[in-house]
Amino acid sequence: MSHLIHTLERFLEWGGVKKAVTCLVFSGIALLVSIFDLLPQLPFDAAWAAVVLCGIPIILEAVIGLVTAFDIKADVLVSIALIASLIIGEDFAAGEVAFIMQLGALLEDLTVARARAGIEKLVHLTPQTARRLTGGREEAIPAEQVAVGDVLRVLPGETVPVDGEILTGQTSINQAVMTGEPLPVDKGPGDEVSSGTVNQFGAFEMRATKVGEDSSIQRMIRLVQSADAGKARIVGLADRWATWIVVAALTAAALTGLITRDPIRAVTILVVFCPCALVLATPTAIMAAIGNATRHSFLVREGDALERLASVSQVTFDKTGTLTLGTPQVKLVESLLPDVSRDALYAWTAGAELRSEHPLGRAVVQGWRAETVAAPPETADFQMLPGRGVSATVAGHHLVAGNRELLTEEHVPWESLSQAAVPALEQGCTVIYVAVDGRPAGFLALADTLRPDAAGTIRDVRATGVTPVLLTGDHERAARHIAGELGIGTFQAECLPEDKLTWIDRSQQSGHLVCMVGDGINDAPALKRAHVGIAMGGVGSDIAVDAADIALVNDDIRELPHLLALSKRMMRTIKSNLAFSMTLNFIAIALAITGILNPVVGALVHNAGSVLVIVNSSLLLKWRKRP
Repeated sequence: MSHLIHTLERFLEWGGVKKAVTCLVFSGIALLVSIFDLLPQLPFDAAWAAVVLCGIPIILEAVIGLVTAFDIKADVLVSIALIASLIIGEDFAAGEVAFIMQLGALLEDLTVARARAGIEKLVHLTPQTARRLTGGREEAIPAEQVAVGDVLRVLPGETVPVDGEILTGQTSINQAVMTGEPLPVDKGPGDEVSSGTVNQFGAFEMRATKVGEDSSIQRMIRLVQSADAGKARIVGLADRWATWIVVAALTAAALTGLITRDPIRAVTILVVFCPCALVLATPTAIMAAIGNATRHSFLVREGDALERLASVSQVTFDKTGTLTLGTPQVKLVESLLPDVSRDALYAWTAGAELRSEHPLGRAVVQGWRAETVAAPPETADFQMLPGRGVSATVAGHHLVAGNRELLTEEHVPWESLSQAAVPALEQGCTVIYVAVDGRPAGFLALADTLRPDAAGTIRDVRATGVTPVLLTGDHERAARHIAGELGIGTFQAECLPEDKLTWIDRSQQSGHLVCMVGDGINDAPALKRAHVGIAMGGVGSDIAVDAADIALVNDDIRELPHLLALSKRMMRTIKSNLAFSMTLNFIAIALAITGILNPVVGALVHNAGSVLVIVNSSLLLKWRKRP
């Protein structure tokens, strides 16, 4: 029996969309021949072609569902209605029911396929080969055989096979697949490259750092493959309704047949009672919404996430990497010595930090180069002093740059520097104190930079009826300054991971469902605990992405208000679909009981409702939140 069922399932899956279209074309022609009696010489009703081509698959699916899981769904009632129509001689009604049901199924498949088309492109972007350098020799190997630490060569026009770091060569990389940016990004030694991106101009050599399932493109593919509208709770509700409707339909048809002694009325009730529109109402809307979200750079793990997102009342943001760019930048350079200009202090500090591996040191060097388009001056006697700063000889001067502990060790009075830096500290900046030849010379203030679109995003989030909240590990002054600039009224500073969990738990227990937006490993617990978790998929850690329900591929948070509005729009579409399908069913049932509808017209009216539900859902594919 199991072998037979497996064979039937394979038969039903064979051919896909092309088979369905072919069957529908022939069935449609047969129904036209039948209704207009174009071939009176046929020994049978031409509608039987539609019954065989479209009806038999429905009956087989119903039988398989009943035998394997006693699954009473729409196809059971459709099969009963189809068979009953044939028994009473309504061949055209049977063919019409089968035809329109298969047409609705095809439209659903096309809607789902179109919705997933944007994200499934990622699967085809997986690199197939790589050029590995071994002992000065180049060999072509399958991309899945690349190991961490392998040195690879990438030529112009080729796809980067794995994540890695450039060792030699200057190039431009098209990162549209990962970031959505249309312009190529210049890369050189030390820069990171992601698998799936395209090398446009120059050849380069790279060291593999993430391979196989750990690579960026594979991480995105895993999110694609996990997208499934079938897990939404509201789909289960529709399925339960469908089961009860099957029972109610059989009862209503039996009672009507017994009371009126008219089998045609009983069969018409079975035809119009089919809950296909009800069953199609939710999954088509969810998959269309997932497709829309994908066009706006969101990868949705499951439809349930969008359903839950529609009910949130608060969106909590991590600061670094989410509302900010996640990289420190020099905001202020101030010299306190009359014989040392601001530019000289900046240049000397950049020179001293040139060999530093600390993020703040690199930020100083990058800031100097961006401002002057010149290399920092050469240094001598460089010393890296972990946890304190750096020491070096620059332009003949002994310079130390770091925190107050370093200046204390060097016997430099730092009180005047500390007082001058108070305004910068109150704005949440990190300060590097600088001493030249033992004298307190000045300071550099660095801070994480707000994303250019952060303030507009917060404003648009609030316009959707959701309250923005800031949860950050920064100290009180930095959190207050950022919240003030963005117009966020509620914030909590100095948050450890458990503090974020506590805040979310407390908020949700008070009736405010929370959506958490974050990017770091420390955000993973909060992303998991929140009603909905959204991870910054581009800059975010693997752990954060895996913990979230939704990933924002290109980190463009401007799209977040659209996602919030889309989730609410999806729920309105689902509710309107359900209301429409139920209303149409009850009206059709009343007309069938009174004898106004016959099986042919009943099938047409009811199944046309299914098509309208699918069309209504498909409108979500291109829906856009109005500004």
